[in-house]
Amino acid sequence: MKKNERGRNLRRCLLIAMLAISLITGCAKKIPHFLTPEYDKRGVRLIAILPVANQSKNAEAAALFRDKVLEAVYFQGYPKIPLNAIDEKLSPFFNDYRRPTPETMPPRQVGELLGVDAVLYVTLNECDTSFLLLYAATEVTATFDLRSTKTNESIWNTKYSLTERNFEITRDRLRMKSCQVFEPAMEEIITKAMETLPLGPDA
Repeated sequence: MKKNERGRNLRRCLLIAMLAISLITGCAKKIPHFLTPEYDKRGVRLIAILPVANQSKNAEAAALFRDKVLEAVYFQGYPKIPLNAIDEKLSPFFNDYRRPTPETMPPRQVGELLGVDAVLYVTLNECDTSFLLLYAATEVTATFDLRSTKTNESIWNTKYSLTERNFEITRDRLRMKSCQVFEPAMEEIITKAMETLPLGPDA
């Protein structure tokens, strides 16, 4: 009887712990962001994801980040528009195509060329690692700005930053470990950002 009672008590404690964790997770605050009123009435379905404006020292990071953003937007319920199709149609019309801004590549003009409802401007502000002896800090910061092709206005935007810190016994091991944190950091930033973007029509 005592064993059965201890077993029931243990299961009860585990259940309470699981409920507490789910409540904490469910109540976690979303990152600061802007969302235009009545977003769901704007009819946003097709989103063109422009090349990531890379302000970091990591030359290869922008392409990888853009691919991950495309997948994340798709899983939010928005149709996937192939990036190469976007590039082929837009690159002949804009000189600074790889560093797009709402001023250099106006949403309305992009919408006319692609037939989309909104344009997503993504900036990789930081994607670098700083070293100090056997300590390294890897920082990844990104900005997301979704613009309407009808009005040119921002209808959703957010910015998120993440810092990963590592220690190692040798400099080579530290560099290797620091390189390995870039991709998970990108994925976490995109996940946090997408939590603030309303689900699309195909969700």
